[in-house]
Amino acid sequence: QVQLVESGGGLVQPGGSLRLSCAASGFTFSSYWMNWVRQAPGKGLEWVLGISGGGATYYADSVKGRVTISRDNAKNTLYLQMNSLKPEDTAVYYCAKDSGVTGVSSYDTWGQGTQVTVSS
Repeated sequence: QVQLVESGGGLVQPGGSLRLSCAASGFTFSSYWMNWVRQAPGKGLEWVLGISGGGATYYADSVKGRVTISRDNAKNTLYLQMNSLKPEDTAVYYCAKDSGVTGVSSYDTWGQGTQVTVSS
């Protein structure tokens, strides 16, 4: 059974840093794109960044230069390193597995989400 389990969220002051982790199981982790998606209070889902199975990375303009996505395929783990955090980064952060279907951008498995709160 495909599962994604997140950890690392919490409360941090503006300008601080956090690293989120997503432990994956039930599929060949290295073969799939992985993504981080967030939902701020009262807002819809926002794609933040993604990484291919081979390590190519893509970022939303809102976080470019402040965050880094990475993966450790040997440990089946996805990471999100967040630096210079801003109050507008406050959201529930989800890791999501790409479906792997050619020509279709969709996610077939989601983590439970972890709360990140940036406040003084």
